[in-house]
Amino acid sequence: MTQPTIPTITAFERSPDGGKGLARDTRVRWALEEAGQAYEVRLVSFAAMKQAAHRALHPFGQVPTYEEGDLVLFESGAIVLHIAQQHEVLLPHDADARARAITWMFAALNTIEPPILDLQTAKILEGDKPWCEQRMPLVKDRIRQRLGELSTRLGDADWLDGAFSVGDLMMVSVLLRLRASGLLDEYPTIAAYVARGEGRPAYQRAFAAQLALNTRKESVPAGNGRA
Repeated sequence: MTQPTIPTITAFERSPDGGKGLARDTRVRWALEEAGQAYEVRLVSFAAMKQAAHRALHPFGQVPTYEEGDLVLFESGAIVLHIAQQHEVLLPHDADARARAITWMFAALNTIEPPILDLQTAKILEGDKPWCEQRMPLVKDRIRQRLGELSTRLGDADWLDGAFSVGDLMMVSVLLRLRASGLLDEYPTIAAYVARGEGRPAYQRAFAAQLALNTRKESVPAGNGRA
């Protein structure tokens, strides 16, 4: 009897966020944990990400990637959708409900995440520019507009469309990037929604795995620095 293939994902050897769950492999880990799917992790350094071996998996030299037998995927959204399509716990059986859950995935990645990433870019890469202070309120207001619209749609429901689905998984993953900004606190409905996502045991396992990876102690030989 053929044994099922255990997928392998790649993750940062050391995540830029120090294990706060913002690296995109956390989304993939969370989906696998919700599905009850065993998986392996291959750690990749910043230098190795740009080498030919890794670019054969991810042409843009990033993480995560996903390998399952002969199948190789990149882009966290595509990976999470593939996992969800294999496990009904993440995508409803009803065809219309499945379509709506996938729609919310795209909304998270295409409508909600871009202005959030713009805020991060403004802080990290443009913070020393003379025009950054004037631009920042505009960036934050674009996020507030989306959060207000999302809050109105969510209302007093626990999840976006009935039961928890891959749409919620992706939306919560995206919204978590706002925690340090304080913007989530302006929208109690959205803050509570994110807290429900974080409270799921599958998310807790995924977060703990990434945190442990980034807080482990290693002895590094003298002169052998890391990127």
